[in-house]
Amino acid sequence: MESATKISQSFKPDVLIAIGGGGFFPARVLRTFLKDPLTKKNIPIRAIGLSLYEPLADTSEEKIGKEVIRTQWLGVDGIRSLLGRRALIVDEIDDSRTTLQYAISELQNDIERHLLDLPESEREANRTEFAVFVIHNKSKPKVGVLPSNVPYFAGSEVGDVWLDYPWEALDIEEHDQLAAQDRLKSQVDSNSS
Repeated sequence: MESATKISQSFKPDVLIAIGGGGFFPARVLRTFLKDPLTKKNIPIRAIGLSLYEPLADTSEEKIGKEVIRTQWLGVDGIRSLLGRRALIVDEIDDSRTTLQYAISELQNDIERHLLDLPESEREANRTEFAVFVIHNKSKPKVGVLPSNVPYFAGSEVGDVWLDYPWEALDIEEHDQLAAQDRLKSQVDSNSS
């Protein structure tokens, strides 16, 4: 909720773009806390599918972790629906920043192509503003770069560790047990130092 407050105070998105699959759940939860306070209207969620680490059909071992693969994208109407909007791109984690850079760059390129269809006098008013929200930002050097005019929000900063999210677990009870063991181990480690 703290992140939603910061986002609503400084960016005020009117559309969310979830990067699938990790951004779907956080975008849905975030939407609950970003409702317009006066109208209580929900913010629409659009979805794009990008994969950097997931082995997909027709991807070689050399591409995994190095090349972003589009698995789902907005169609012409989806891109047009972003014109003049304040779009918050949502993902679960910012590891290398490669996926986020790709998403913003490609969305901006698509928006620019559609702006060219408008009379020149209407283009600036229909330019889309983007921001990024991730649940976790890994505190480490990044490969990708975000434009300086794109606000960035992270729920929390974490070290360069592997994170398992509950929505990715096949067995939620096992996930919860392992998470509890990790928390206990972290407490023991911090108490012994």
